Amino acid sequence: MTPPPTSPAPATQAPLRKVLTTRLLYFFILGDVLGAGVYVLIGQVAAASGGAVWVPLTVALLLALLTAASYAELATKYPRAGGASHYATRAFGPAVGFFTGYCMLAAGIVSVAALARGFAGDYLRAFVSLPLVLVAVAFLALLALLNARGIRESTRANTLATLVEASGLLIIVGLGVWITLRGDGDVGRLTQLGTTAEGPLAAVLSGAVLAYYSFVGFETSVNVAEETRDPGRSYPRALFGALLTAGALYAAVGATASAAVPTGTLAASDGPLLEIVRAAGHVPVQVFALIALVAVANGALLTGIMTSRLAYGMSREGLLPGFLARVLPGRRTPWAAIAVTTALSALLATSGGIDVLAGTLVLLLLVVFFVVNLAVLVLRRDDAAGTGHFRTPTVVPVLGALSCVALATQVEAPVWWRGLVVLAIGALLGAFTLLRRRHTPTPAEPPTTRV
Repeated sequence: MTPPPTSPAPATQAPLRKVLTTRLLYFFILGDVLGAGVYVLIGQVAAASGGAVWVPLTVALLLALLTAASYAELATKYPRAGGASHYATRAFGPAVGFFTGYCMLAAGIVSVAALARGFAGDYLRAFVSLPLVLVAVAFLALLALLNARGIRESTRANTLATLVEASGLLIIVGLGVWITLRGDGDVGRLTQLGTTAEGPLAAVLSGAVLAYYSFVGFETSVNVAEETRDPGRSYPRALFGALLTAGALYAAVGATASAAVPTGTLAASDGPLLEIVRAAGHVPVQVFALIALVAVANGALLTGIMTSRLAYGMSREGLLPGFLARVLPGRRTPWAAIAVTTALSALLATSGGIDVLAGTLVLLLLVVFFVVNLAVLVLRRDDAAGTGHFRTPTVVPVLGALSCVALATQVEAPVWWRGLVVLAIGALLGAFTLLRRRHTPTPAEPPTTRV
């Protein structure tokens, strides 16, 4: 269709710069998956599943790989910044596309806000005590500037931060092995599945739901596929390589932590990895406070990149206001989307209401993953995209969709009620978008670029 007179000028919708290599993309995904969750997650998984923490972690990895395969097919078939929203729009129309993108945006913005508050909290207080709101806002402003400077600079910073995160986890593995070898651990805990309230199977499923959240983050990478030099070749390698690396690290950390420290101690701790440091001795606690700060900052940076690219892509699709598609002329980064998403995260970070929405993150993402798995099957009929892309066996997206349903049944009722409110708002806005699109010409879609 012919773009309406009010559509942005072509210069404002210039394509993003292709600068990401396979290595940078691998570290982007690995850094986002590792994130900050693993530093508090092991204790929660232990409380739900028992001492054999590595079992639910492995199950969660297998479930995450199902949906990751669907993302690999769609990201290499349609390397666009809109990600899941773009796939849903092509498969099911603008209303579902908006709804899917809305869920991703809501989850991403809240996640960045929560990470900003986490950065300003107890880990920072190990070094200095400053007002939480002031630190959170300053932290988000600095991340926005780095994001706007360029994807190459952001991903290079992420590479360094990811190495720090991974090194910290490897140190934990080493300390756990040392505690066990000196006779203070108990390897028998590695086969203990189940709790006083649940049998082994139910305990594994409960633990897998929590562990699944630790693998969330790979989906953000599809929003930078447009900035990848050779997405058809690079994206699958980086995605599966990063997930398998994270899975191996998680399993090693879970096994050594469980063997080194009693399950009850892990379950009762807000900083379970610090329990291993304390049990080992001779290592300053501040070392891991610093590593945790790096992990939190890195997670916030990468999620901020995702939300800004998603908002940019949805704007280019006509699902959000057109000014969000504006990019910096020289650096070609989506400055308007970065500014708006950062401002919303800052508002949430200073409002104190993040805990009300934080529990809905996994539910929102399960909705997105369900739609993405279905979109793979529907878009198999699209021959216009060509054949030079990754293709997963048909059974994989089917199993991926079923896994989302299975995990959603394990979400607690209070979270469902809060999540339904957020989802209802998205559904109403999606319906409004559909009505508006029926009366407004859609901006012309730039062709998919393949390198």
